[in-house]
Amino acid sequence: MMVETVILSVPVFSTLCNEAFRLRRAVFVHEQKVPEAEEFDADDLSAHHLVAVTAGEVSGTLRVIYAEEHMKIGRVAVAGQWRGRGIAADMIGRAMELHRDARGNRFYLTAQADKLPLYERFGFVAYGAEFLDGGMPHLAMKNY
Repeated sequence: MMVETVILSVPVFSTLCNEAFRLRRAVFVHEQKVPEAEEFDADDLSAHHLVAVTAGEVSGTLRVIYAEEHMKIGRVAVAGQWRGRGIAADMIGRAMELHRDARGNRFYLTAQADKLPLYERFGFVAYGAEFLDGGMPHLAMKNY
């Protein structure tokens, strides 16, 4: 049976955004051992937050930050039981669709090194040296 996922744009500290923050804490802080002080930051207050809802629960989230030269996609997280179903790709596609006009369709992100193929599907290309973020290897990527 196919379960539909809906991607919603939500205001910070709304009920759904708070559930997205809970999901981020579970994925990044508890599962991946990112220090909580590094996971939540001031950018969360001004970021545009997307939430995926599947079968009545928050299944994924990401945020988009308006930077001067591009839009920065970050904090992409999908709940363990919903991984492998294209939710991250659906959220990234929706984020790029919603914000393509803001900075001339220029997007940037830093990707966990093992997630590069996901972003390459959207035209992102890795550049620069690998670096550690939250204790995990990352690469900068952009689509321009």
